[in-house]
Amino acid sequence: AALFLASDEAAYVNGHLLVVDGGITVRA
Repeated sequence: AALFLASDEAAYVNGHLLVVDGGITVRA
């Protein structure tokens, strides 16, 4: 989750919902 939060660009591309999930959606 920390790595995802560190990547602001990923947040905009994938959406803030991923941040709320704690990066779980990113790894899914």
